[in-house]
Amino acid sequence: MTGCFAGDRGQEAGDGDGFIGLMKGLEKEEILEVLSEEDEGFCQHCQALLLTRLLKVIDNKKSNEQSESSDSNQSSMDFWSANSASLALSDTSSTSASKTTPWSSIRTPTKGFANSSPSPVTSKQAAFHRSSETTRSNGRGGGPSLAQNGLSEEHERVRFAQIGRKKDFTHIERVGGRSTNVLQGLELHTGVYNPEEQKEIVDCVYSLQRKGQNGQLRARTYSEPRKWMRGKGRITIQFGCCYNYAVDKNGNPPGIVRDEDVDPLPPLFKQMIKRMVRWHVLPPTCVPNSCIVNIYEAGDCIPPHIDHHDFLRPFCTVSFLTECNILFGASLKVVDAGEFSGPVSIPLPVGSVLILNGNGADVAKHCVPGVPGKRISITFRKMDDTKQPYRFSSDPELTGIKPLVYSPIMKSPVQQQKQQEEDKIAYREPARVVTAEASNKSIFDEKDDFPALGSSNFVNKPRVIRKSLRQ
Repeated sequence: MTGCFAGDRGQEAGDGDGFIGLMKGLEKEEILEVLSEEDEGFCQHCQALLLTRLLKVIDNKKSNEQSESSDSNQSSMDFWSANSASLALSDTSSTSASKTTPWSSIRTPTKGFANSSPSPVTSKQAAFHRSSETTRSNGRGGGPSLAQNGLSEEHERVRFAQIGRKKDFTHIERVGGRSTNVLQGLELHTGVYNPEEQKEIVDCVYSLQRKGQNGQLRARTYSEPRKWMRGKGRITIQFGCCYNYAVDKNGNPPGIVRDEDVDPLPPLFKQMIKRMVRWHVLPPTCVPNSCIVNIYEAGDCIPPHIDHHDFLRPFCTVSFLTECNILFGASLKVVDAGEFSGPVSIPLPVGSVLILNGNGADVAKHCVPGVPGKRISITFRKMDDTKQPYRFSSDPELTGIKPLVYSPIMKSPVQQQKQQEEDKIAYREPARVVTAEASNKSIFDEKDDFPALGSSNFVNKPRVIRKSLRQ
């Protein structure tokens, strides 16, 4: 703090309680007078710290006045107890080549990032429990749910200021005869969803899964292929549009199937989108209007691919339940069933958002090796207007979302200017560079061993080679 409790009064405190002792000796009106001094205010760090502590006191007061529902608590414990047993059965590790760039070799800020290697599932789940309980006890949890969108403006600004952001991923490869940073455009944002919000989202996903199993969702919304070999058969739930990974039984090519209808985005998912736009994770110029939920069991994977250009850039993936690695590189190799190798491996902490844009989306392929335990990911994407389903209509709730305005308590003028420059660079529409690797050709065209979405049985399909849709 600048100019606070200095000079003679500080000397009078001697070796006693110092600052705290002085505060205890003041009346309520005197404390308010000190805090309201305009000529000698607080530094940015102290303002944020004081605001965080103030919100903690307010939240603790509210939590003491309102008792949580015992049924809700029991349901929460039943949920984790039911899944902990199945999660503990697997200890499958992801394979990467010895030349893989570890997380530690990529310049990584220390704040807000998990350890470089994924933890075992059982310890990860235990850490999740501890983190959730800590959140409740320290006053930062227990408030309105994400679905209610009930964060106060002050609380939202504090949460916003605490997000970890990494935008300097670098890995140089020769592409088209030129040295290229194939990770340009990647961003990792951590702390976007706290443990309580993560559980709320996970509960929602499992509720949607039960609806799909009971036939309460449209036919192409929910897909649960049989697991005919390791790594194959993850459950998918699509909203906004039906996307084909491979040629389906009706002969539709990979991409958005325009004459198929799926269910619209659930309300909670729309709140997730709003937060990502407000908190400068996604740009307001590319608000997602579709998503796909992936539900992984231990060993399930996503093979190397580049996302189809029926979807605009940037797009993002949000991770839940278990941390796993995602591999990037202009060339990725299949080592075995569910095992891949590549030059760069990036851990995805739970509650984090990975943004794919630029070369990171269009030059480098990416894949998720067999996951070590139960995992859920939600990939949000905006459809190209010319590729939208014929009966699709825009959701007015997702229009006009305004990013949170930076305030002095969050950023100094220099930091604000730097952040604005970074946002302009991060959100600039990438130039379409045509390379051999930046193709819309589905990897399933090379090896048709994955069933199309909406199909419950494996069907052999002739090899299909498609030309790139990019010009």
